[in-house]
Amino acid sequence: MTTTTVAPAAGAPATPRPRRAGRRRRPTLTLYTALVLAWLLLPIAVMILFGFNDTGGKVNFTWQGFTLTWYRHLFAIPNLTSALVNSLTIAVVVAVAATLLGTPIGLALGRHRFRGRGSVDLLMFAAIAAPEIALGAALLSLFIVMGVPRGYWTVVIAHVAFCIPYVAITVRARMAGHDPTLEEAARDLGAGPWTAFRLVTLPMLLPGVASGALLCFALSIDDYVITSFNAGRTVTFPLWVYSASRTGVPPQVNVMGTLIFVAGLIIAGANVLFSRRRAT
Repeated sequence: MTTTTVAPAAGAPATPRPRRAGRRRRPTLTLYTALVLAWLLLPIAVMILFGFNDTGGKVNFTWQGFTLTWYRHLFAIPNLTSALVNSLTIAVVVAVAATLLGTPIGLALGRHRFRGRGSVDLLMFAAIAAPEIALGAALLSLFIVMGVPRGYWTVVIAHVAFCIPYVAITVRARMAGHDPTLEEAARDLGAGPWTAFRLVTLPMLLPGVASGALLCFALSIDDYVITSFNAGRTVTFPLWVYSASRTGVPPQVNVMGTLIFVAGLIIAGANVLFSRRRAT
């Protein structure tokens, strides 16, 4: 028995087989994405939930009821408050310093060709790829050899050292989409080098610079490994939480973590809106 294949008539629409296959795949892909997002957000949801737990002891692992007490007594533990202030101030200083130091590097890498450019580029990526324990041990050895007492400012120096590459790479990626003819046009219209950079190039780089600064702030405020090597007697929020986990983490830790997470969402959302407005 032979099977004949009938060709579709002229002008007849083709059978949408690829679309049906795509439609069959979409629910699976959507379900997979939802499961991954749920897995990523589960620890954050647990942290937010147990910030409202009406616990009576140091152990905050079982749900005992809803309360707003810990939000009203957020700063009831002086050592925890001091550790949070240390983390916030260090993160702000690191974000500003790393942005000021890393932006010119990213600008040079994305704009100019010079001898050693490949080596500098490789060094930036190597600093990002290097394990934190290696960077922490190296910085600790440097401070010991130089006789620098470890404390607040050694943590700042250590964080700036590993945050600079992130700013440089972010700014360099932003420079990849920059049209140099715009600055040349400004120069042709009579603007000086600094004026053309300030009025044309810098506004186009601001989203990348802001992203690098926010990334530095986030990396600094939650760093534990490098901080533990170079903190000395200075206690930051991650160090305090780890030391408290041996006896019991108070609910104020969950509340502070929730507030930091919400503040990060607000800042990130504001940065996205600012970038979209500038794009339009």
